[in-house]
This record gives sequence, C-alpha cells and structure tokens, in this order.
Amino acid sequence: MKYTKNFKGQSYGFNHLKTLLGKASPLRSADELAGLAAVSEEERAIAQWILADLPLTEFLAEPLISPEEDEVSRLIAESHDCDAFAPISSLTVGGFREWLLAVTTSDQAIASVRWGLTPEMVAAVSKIMRNQDLIAVAKRCSVTTRFRNTIGLPGRLSTRLQPNHPTDDPKGIAASVLDGLLYGNGDAVIGINPAMDSPKHVENLLHLLDEVICRHEIPTQSCVLAHVTTTLELMRRGVPVDLVFQSIAGTEAANKSFGVNLALLAEAHDTALALGRGTLGDNVMYFETGQGTALSANAQHGGIDAQTCEARAYAVARAFSPLLVNTVVGFIGPEYLYDGKQIIRAGLEDHFCAKLLGLPMGCDVCYTNHAEADQNDMDNLMTLLAVAGCTFIMGVPGGDDIMLAYQSTSFHDALYLRRVLNLRPAPEFEDWLNRMGIFDGHNALSLGFTPPRLLGVINELTGETL
Repeated sequence: MKYTKNFKGQSYGFNHLKTLLGKASPLRSADELAGLAAVSEEERAIAQWILADLPLTEFLAEPLISPEEDEVSRLIAESHDCDAFAPISSLTVGGFREWLLAVTTSDQAIASVRWGLTPEMVAAVSKIMRNQDLIAVAKRCSVTTRFRNTIGLPGRLSTRLQPNHPTDDPKGIAASVLDGLLYGNGDAVIGINPAMDSPKHVENLLHLLDEVICRHEIPTQSCVLAHVTTTLELMRRGVPVDLVFQSIAGTEAANKSFGVNLALLAEAHDTALALGRGTLGDNVMYFETGQGTALSANAQHGGIDAQTCEARAYAVARAFSPLLVNTVVGFIGPEYLYDGKQIIRAGLEDHFCAKLLGLPMGCDVCYTNHAEADQNDMDNLMTLLAVAGCTFIMGVPGGDDIMLAYQSTSFHDALYLRRVLNLRPAPEFEDWLNRMGIFDGHNALSLGFTPPRLLGVINELTGETL
C-alpha cells in the first residue's frame, strides 16, 4: 500500500508501512546509516502527519515482516488479544496518542489494552509524541514483578548493582558488591557481566554471589550475564541460578545472530522456574535490548527502522514474564545514536514503549567514550526517566565500567534520584538496609557506619581484609 500526501504543491509518497515508519522517526544515526531516515525535516513532518492519520488496524492488516518467515512476527500475531484491542480499535495513531494523554483515560484503562497492542503500534505512536508525552504516559504504566523482592511499585526506584571486573577477580568483584550495598544499590539484581563465558568460570561467580545473598538473607537476586546456553548447562548441574539472562532483538534473524530462538528461551525459562528459588514470585528472566542490534546483524528485513525493531524485541521479552528488562541505550555507539540528544530521545522512547506493552523496564543510562555525549547528558536522561517511573537504573563503581569500557550511572546517582524525587528502593530491600544500619530509617544513608557482619563475609570470600 502507498501512503501519500500533497503539501505546498509537492506530492510525498511512501511505498510501504515500514518506509513510512522510518521516515517518521526522530533523527538518529542508525537510520541514516541504513538509508531509512527522512532526507529533511519537512519530509519527516509529512511522514509523521500521514502516520498520525493511519488507523491502528493497519498494523494488523500489513505486518512489517510476514509471519511465515519470522517467528517474532508469528509471536506478535498469535499473542494479539482482539478483546483487549476492541476499546481502541477505531482509533488512528494520532487518536491513540490523544487517548493515552487524556485525563479521562484511567491508568487501569491503559493497562487493560496492553495485550491488544502490537509493538509496531506503540512504536508508531511514540514517533508522533514529544518527550514530555513519552514521560507522562510511561509514568501512568505501573508494572510490578517479583522474585525475592517486589520491583516496580509506584514511588520506588531500583538499581542493578553491576560489579564488573576486567579479569573477574573475586576480590575486585566482592569489593564492588560491598561498595554498592553500602550505598543502597542492588535491589533489582546483583548482576555481573563475566569477562569469560566458560561454565566453570560462571559457576564460580554464581557461587560467590549466592554466598553473599544467602549468608545475610539479602532480599535480592543474582545474575551472571552469560549466554543462555551456558546458564542452561549450569542449571542442569544444580548451580544456584536465580535469573536467566539473554540479550534479545526484534527479528528472528537478529536473535539468531545472538545464538538464540524462542524455543531456547522457553526451555531456559521453564528450567529456571523448576528450580523454585524465588521466595515472593516466579519472574525468572532478565533481558537486555538496544536500538541498533538488528542493524548490526543485517537483520532489519528490508528496512525496518531501529526504534521499531527495538519495540518488536519487547514482544519477545513479555512472552516470558521477565523480572527485569533493560535497554542499554547508548552502549552500541555513535554509529547508532550519535549524540546526547539522540541517546536521551531513544531512552525515553524505549521506556515508554516497553511500559505501554507491560514490561518492567529499566535503562542503562550510558554512552561510549567516542560518542558526542557526556555525563551531563546522562544526568538529564536519568532524571527524566526517574520522573517517568523507570523501574531501575545501573549502579556501577564511579559510573565507569572498567570491564566493558563505557560510561554508565554510579552508586551515588541512585541516591541523588531517590533524594530529589522522594523515591525509595524495593520495600523488602529497604527494610533490610534499615536492619543492617546502612539506611537510617528515613531513606537516607547512615554515614560513617559499616555493618560489621556484611564486611565480615566479604572478607571471608576474598581472604583479605577490606
């Protein structure tokens, strides 16, 4: 189908829905690199105009990728709930934006249509929204998950304590874990990106984290971000795995480049459930995504823009009821998101789309050292995301990941956000912080006090006095 509009005597035409979506996207370097971006702001505005008038039913009638050739498209089609879609089925993309922003639309009404929405619908509506629109709607989308604590409650902001080390030295990791806990970080997960993916190596890290959590009854969960096949092997051997991690993308071909498919993810999900390690809930998966992954794998299927591909990854994630989903928004580099402005926009888009689809969305507010961005840009993004109700951010020692060599958010950043926006950690974790004397009972640090029992177990694990 061709989408056309005349403006000031000039005719604009877009031959396919995927072309229209790409041209309507706010500027980003990934779409320029792929030849999908609008050639001018005028063309972008015309594309957004046409998109706003497009009925939502068009996305059901014209799949971007045929379900016969892509299992993610099949998943989207098979999981679409016609009854949930019915209340908004008469709307255009622009009408859907107005419905989401209307004070007469309740938060419960927004939640009730989640399974009637496709990723392409939410990607489309995000393209015609201002940043404040993305924040306002995402704030209304409450998504709660549980494993050993409760993530995503209103008024709460969680953190992933990320104690990465370039050689996976247990002493360095343990020191970072202690540092993070003493700043109130780690309620979303204590998660390590391993420098090496061998099963034995990952097993040692899992045992280290399990010892800390179990010894001190910390109401949180651990994860070593190894490939899902490594984690599957370890679970079959009885190694203490809390959460199963995997990077995912929005097309079958892109997921294949990661060495995964839906069947493998389902096997890992079922295996983790069978372990029964959660005490409050059974959300056992942790997924990471990022705009540009499909382009990196040459898996955009003839020209689907980066942000729409990213939204399709959320259909994969929500099929497995994850505890956490995280967009690593600036990690891939300036070839995909060139500068701070593009990174900020992408982070807000990703959070909005995922929350609207019903996912517990966090963000690694980050950039690489060759991007046109700095820490002030990240301060802006993390503040905007916290206002929007972001589920969690990263806690990295000093904000500088010395293993992955990129800049993220620090342990101190979560303290700043919680203080200025009156946010708190997950309730069970907050209670533990108070019992341990790390917090003072009023959502603030007990400065100068080091819990001796926690420090003792770290010393035992490392064999040295920290």
